[in-house]
Amino acid sequence: MSLRVLLVEDDRLLRSSLRDALSVEGYDIRTAASLADARAQSQNALPGDLIDLVLLDLGLPDGDGQALLTELRRSSQIPVIVISAREAEGQKIRMLDEGADDYLVKPFGIGELLARMRVALRRRGHASEPALLHYQHGPLAVDLRLRRVRLGSQDVHLTPTEYALLARLVRQAGQVVTHRQLLTDVWGPEHTEQTHYLRLYMGQLRAKLETDSADPQHLLTEPGVGYRLAEPDVIH
Repeated sequence: MSLRVLLVEDDRLLRSSLRDALSVEGYDIRTAASLADARAQSQNALPGDLIDLVLLDLGLPDGDGQALLTELRRSSQIPVIVISAREAEGQKIRMLDEGADDYLVKPFGIGELLARMRVALRRRGHASEPALLHYQHGPLAVDLRLRRVRLGSQDVHLTPTEYALLARLVRQAGQVVTHRQLLTDVWGPEHTEQTHYLRLYMGQLRAKLETDSADPQHLLTEPGVGYRLAEPDVIH
């Protein structure tokens, strides 16, 4: 099972790029663009859907991220890494004293962020699982590292949204991913009720990846629940 990371960041472009980069490394990324959304996701998670680590921006549109850190530390030891443009030493000391596991000043490299995440997780007793980077089922092969999709010997061109949807299913290959999870992870938490997005893009994916889109062999429907990518022949 991939470790779940809640990314709290109001900058849309940075949020999207971090989500994509961390997802490729095998993390299950949940995103929040506001303090209220982050609170809802951290407080209302079901037992089997708990967050393993929080990446926390401070300058949020409805408050300061420090408030969330304070609330989390009242009841949880979940690892929290602050990611902020605020670089004053006093600010860093204050956040670390409040219970942050680490403080990373923007801009930063993804390699450094990943290393700090691994350290924070180890301190709390979690071992990062290897990234699931390659999937194959029959003629369908997906390489997340190279962002390459092939059907037999042919490369398949996908739109960014089609690719994001397929990649999300690859990272949980063989398991059902609910409508809500897919909408949250691909389109954002504000779209959790818009299941027509899923039907539309799943139809487009099947048209490109299935021999017979009416009888799919790779992209399977779990009626009333979500979608599942067929159990892989190879995944590593």
